[in-house]
Amino acid sequence: MTKQLIVDPSTERTRGAIEIPPIPLNHYAIPIESEVQRYGPQALVGILEDMVLVREFEEMLLAIKTQGSFQGVRYNYRGPAHLCIGQEAMAVGQAFHLDDQDHIFGSHRSHGEVLAKGLAAIRKLPPDDLVQKMEGYLAGDCLRVVARHEHGSEAALGRDFLLYGTLAEIFGRSTGFNRGLGGSMHVFFPPFGIFPNNAIVGGSAPIAAGAALFKRVQQREGIVIANIGDASISSGPVLEAMGFSSMAQFRNLWEDAHSGGLPIIFNFTNNFYGMGGQPQGETTGLDVLARAGAGINSDAMHAERIDGNNPLAVMDAIDRKRKVLVAGNGPVLLDTITYRYSGHSPSDAGAYRTEDEIELWKAQDPINTFASELHRLSIINTDDVTELIERTRGDLARVLRWAVDETLSPQINAEEIGSLMFSNEVSDRESSSQADVLIPKAENPRLQAIQAKVRRAPEPGERIPRSRTYQFRDAVFEAVLHHGYEDASLVIYGEENREWGGAFGCYRGLDDSLPYHRLFNAPISEATIIGSAVGYASEGGRALVELMYCDFVGRAGDEILNQLPKWQAMSAGVLQMPVVVRVSVGSKYGAQHSQDWGGMLAHVPGLKVVYPVTPYDAKGLMHSALAGSDPVIFLESQRLYDIGELFQPDVPEGFYEIPIGLPALRRVGSDLTIVTIGPSLYAALEAADQLQTEYGVSAEVIDCRSISPIDYAPLVTSVKKTGRLVVVSEACERGSMPHTVASTLTQLAFDYLDGPPAVVGSRNWITPSADMEHTFFPQSSWIVDAIHERLVPLQGHQPATDQTTEALQRRARNGV
Repeated sequence: MTKQLIVDPSTERTRGAIEIPPIPLNHYAIPIESEVQRYGPQALVGILEDMVLVREFEEMLLAIKTQGSFQGVRYNYRGPAHLCIGQEAMAVGQAFHLDDQDHIFGSHRSHGEVLAKGLAAIRKLPPDDLVQKMEGYLAGDCLRVVARHEHGSEAALGRDFLLYGTLAEIFGRSTGFNRGLGGSMHVFFPPFGIFPNNAIVGGSAPIAAGAALFKRVQQREGIVIANIGDASISSGPVLEAMGFSSMAQFRNLWEDAHSGGLPIIFNFTNNFYGMGGQPQGETTGLDVLARAGAGINSDAMHAERIDGNNPLAVMDAIDRKRKVLVAGNGPVLLDTITYRYSGHSPSDAGAYRTEDEIELWKAQDPINTFASELHRLSIINTDDVTELIERTRGDLARVLRWAVDETLSPQINAEEIGSLMFSNEVSDRESSSQADVLIPKAENPRLQAIQAKVRRAPEPGERIPRSRTYQFRDAVFEAVLHHGYEDASLVIYGEENREWGGAFGCYRGLDDSLPYHRLFNAPISEATIIGSAVGYASEGGRALVELMYCDFVGRAGDEILNQLPKWQAMSAGVLQMPVVVRVSVGSKYGAQHSQDWGGMLAHVPGLKVVYPVTPYDAKGLMHSALAGSDPVIFLESQRLYDIGELFQPDVPEGFYEIPIGLPALRRVGSDLTIVTIGPSLYAALEAADQLQTEYGVSAEVIDCRSISPIDYAPLVTSVKKTGRLVVVSEACERGSMPHTVASTLTQLAFDYLDGPPAVVGSRNWITPSADMEHTFFPQSSWIVDAIHERLVPLQGHQPATDQTTEALQRRARNGV
């Protein structure tokens, strides 16, 4: 309980000063002779081999991209090539102490990290385990190409498998590690501990934080590393992720078995440039990136600058920092200095730096320097290095031939991409894994109180007091509580989610049942709330997270629009994203707190978006969302949290599901169809009552309940019967989901329509204050007026609002 954390004014107002822990800069000074004794000559030769492989792989890709050929193999590669030439020591040194339980997440410049981590895993895995991982991945399609050729050992097979799978992925082939759907900037291979690389600058930081959260909550072995560029230190989600990972509650409030900082290293690959801007000296105020750790926690994140041009220095740092993480003292920040010789991409002319600067770094080339040291110690000679480079180029040419062969390495059938957008699986609700809970479910005080409430629609003329009404928020609570007991992997978090019970009380009482590591307060860091859920799910967990207002979707734009919806498809279905994001849609709070962005969310491929407006639907759809394997945005109208059930004779106490995408018939009619999205259902029902009683018009009312996906069959059936259509929602009318519904139904039932559909939405201006909301959100009178003006004249009707087509044109012309 946070009540244990007393804020004492006598402490907080005491005069003093803060001492910042020293931040080491390039402190590594172990003689290489000692490292030979520690690791052995063979291991050091292996380090050189891996660095050469990374360098030559990137040089090969550069040749293909700029010249169209390599070692006589021609190919026209159209994709990006963000190369890490010059940064090999960082990638190889980092991977040396890692195994397949240690997971790395990277950036768009990640080929070297992928290869180095894969090579390290191949060396450590027992041969049988290595073969099993390759055979079991994507039905063995990648391995079959490689296994056609003779290999002297499982390790040699694994090396070609790694090279081929990576290159085939870069070239967009179905035999690549992600069936070509990730490409150069997203290639990854989870069986070796290589998790998604990210095209968005700093995008891996919050996702990696979620992966580390999974390891802490589920007590799994291994550490997590977020490999991100130095320019990302200015990115909001990166700073949020470091703050999230440093939350004091991990040590102060979490139970002993789960206590401790998150096991994550934020490794800034510091090559001193973004694209062309210099973070150090130009675009930030940091003279040393590692200094940023001092602003995150009292340990300064154990920050350290290390020499990324020396693989042994990187190995030493990873080994030391790993001990910090295993002891529960994470997170860690590493400022790993290195340098890329090549441009940001092949189109980079390099106008932002001098040739002299590049030559200064090339004079300290990590491969040449390391090879010289091995030569000095008589571990290798000059001929060995020459032979290594030639052999590596030959190996790459061989694998390149396989990757460009369209018979061996075809592209995926484009139609298959659609089948990968959702996994559409249902979890095993009879899980054998025991969920961590505090009390038996039946003893939860709020659950007991809810059981005494009236769970049905009222009888005609009956008035059920609010205190006795089974409310929308009760339905959300019951569903979430059920899964809290059934799903041991489920974590629930967001702003004010624990003792407060969430901003609108849906979780109130949940803390009586769930311990801190399963239900906790997140910082006001919307990007990392969502991004960490993505990482948590990528590790095999399930997350239920909350954004307090729909308007805050903008604060988590990349994570909701670019991360959460895409990784299932970009992984070719290897990863699943069982993440439910509860989003309240506001009213009465004005322009920045009362926007319905459901249509924008539905526009994003890969998201399921539901909008229940009754307690029965809220519970059933939440059950479906939390039992499924796909990302679901769960919209909830703040105006409906207090309402009771109006349509069902009973809201069952037990488990039941409502299929996502199936509309609900709310009222049968014959003269016109009103399709509603969200709370506009209630205005539509009022309009239907008025139409029937005053004009004798019978309106059929259908509640979409879900806006992505939508099963249009019931809507088409209704429109074929009535011949007229109105679509209503509380989102701003322009570019809204009702227009999509109206357009789709026009195409599906055109011959049955007596006229064009009418769309009624909120006005295309800012949401005004509470006392003026009736001028903004659709009212029942707007619906009736729109029907009168655009569908069928209502005898004797006097419109209260201007819903004419002339008004539509005028508003469009004025942008409102």
